[in-house]
Amino acid sequence: MMQPTSDVFSVLPLFSANYNAKERTIVNQGGTSSGKTYSIMQVFFLLAMRESLQVLTVVGQDVPNLKKGSYRDAKKILHDSPTLQQWFPVINEGERLIKCINGSIIEFTSFKDEQDAKNGKRDYLFLNEANGIPYGIYWQLAIRTRKKVFIDYNPTARFWVHKKVLGRADVRLIISDHRRNYFLTEEEHERIEGIEDRELWKVYARGLTGMIEGLVFTNWDIVDTLPPESEWKMSCFGLDFGFSNDPSALEHVVEAHGELWIDEKLYSTGLTNPDIADRAKEQGLTREHQIIADCAEPKSIRELQAEGLWVTACSKGSDSIIVGLDILKRYRIHVTRRSTGLIENFESYQWAKDRDGQTTNKPEDRNNHGIDAIRYVALEKLMLRGKKKGVKRRN
Repeated sequence: MMQPTSDVFSVLPLFSANYNAKERTIVNQGGTSSGKTYSIMQVFFLLAMRESLQVLTVVGQDVPNLKKGSYRDAKKILHDSPTLQQWFPVINEGERLIKCINGSIIEFTSFKDEQDAKNGKRDYLFLNEANGIPYGIYWQLAIRTRKKVFIDYNPTARFWVHKKVLGRADVRLIISDHRRNYFLTEEEHERIEGIEDRELWKVYARGLTGMIEGLVFTNWDIVDTLPPESEWKMSCFGLDFGFSNDPSALEHVVEAHGELWIDEKLYSTGLTNPDIADRAKEQGLTREHQIIADCAEPKSIRELQAEGLWVTACSKGSDSIIVGLDILKRYRIHVTRRSTGLIENFESYQWAKDRDGQTTNKPEDRNNHGIDAIRYVALEKLMLRGKKKGVKRRN
C-alpha cells in the first residue's frame, strides 16, 4: 500500500488525525509500533514551521527515555527530510534543542516533581509515554501550555489519563495499532500479531487498555455525574468504618436504567465518628438519607445516630462477601470521576491466590473499603430487586 505523503515527509494516517484535531488535548493510546510518537513528532515539526517564535516542549519520564524515544525519532525525521534540514539547521545536543530558522524551538526535557514543572511556559506540549509521568507534573505543565497538549502511551493499565483526562469535551482519544503503520515490514507485523499472551496482545497488538490479572470487577466505567434524580429507582448510602491507617468510605449508590451509579462522598483516613458525621452533613446528608454501615461496628453506628443521621446496620450471613460481590457483578457500574478512592479500589481489588499461585474464589482483604461500603447496600437493597427483575450478570 502506498504511504500518504505531505510536502515535507512521508506520513501515516495517524499524523493527519493528530495534525487536524480541533480539540485542545489529543490523547494517543496505541499498541507497540503504531507510529504514534513518530507521527506526533512530525506534527511538532510542522507546527514549529507554521508560526514563528513558538515553544514546543516534549516531556519524558527521564532523559534516558527521551533519548531512546521521541528525541531519537525527531532526529531521524530531520535526517530523512532535506526540507526540514533547511528549516531546522541547528541541534543543540547538550540542551536537546532543535531550532527553527523562524525562531521556534522544540525542546526535550523531563521534570523531577510538580515544583520543577512550574518553570516556564510553552505553546505546545507533548507528554511522551505519559504513564511514566505523575499527574501533578502533567497538570502543572498543561496549565502553562497556551495552545495544545499531545499525550501518548501504551495502555498497559488504567492511569490518570483514564481517570482525569478522557471523557471531557475538549479531549480527543485516538487509538492506534501496528496494522496501519505502513512503514513496518511484514515480519514486524507478524511478530506483533503473534503475541501469545491474550492480555499482552490486547495492549500491544490492538492498543486496548490492559488490566491487572485477577481483578474482581471488570463491569465498570467512569462517568462525570450521576443521572438526574428523577430517573433514580433506588438511592442509598453505604459506609465502611476505617481506622488510623485505613480509610473510612461513604459511597452514594443509585440504581437507574437497570444499572448502578456511584458517587463517593468520603474516603479518608484518621477520622473519628464525629468527623464522619460532620463530613456526611457537609455533603447534605440528613435524617432523610439512609446510610447502611458495617454491622460489626454497633458502637460507631449508635454514635452516628446520636449525631442525627439515619444509620442502620447491614446484615451479614455466611459467605456475605461473596454474595454481595455476586449481586454487584450483575449490574453495569458507573463511578463518578471524582470518586478517586473507589476507582483505586476497582482497579486493584483482586481474587486471592493459593500457595501454587492459582486464583481462588475469595477476594483479597485489601483495597476494598469503598467496595465494602457499596457491598453493604447491595446486601440490603439490591438482593431482592435483582432476583425480582432478573438482572443479567455483566462481567
